[in-house]
Amino acid sequence: MNDATPNPSRCPLCGQSNRCTLANPALAGQDCWCFSTPVDHEALERIPPELIDRACLCPRCAAGLKAAEQA
Repeated sequence: MNDATPNPSRCPLCGQSNRCTLANPALAGQDCWCFSTPVDHEALERIPPELIDRACLCPRCAAGLKAAEQA
């Protein structure tokens, strides 16, 4: 288990920016991209248990693209 505090602005799967407006005080009050985008169920299952509800997925991971497909 990773004891490091997760960064709420980074995707827990790939570590890239998750572009979450809720994690960015400068964008407070704006809807996040994920409010209107379907999230791949398998991507949710890949989130390490200790990071669930701690940081949002990035758009690519949420779409179900794995690291090898992102390059």
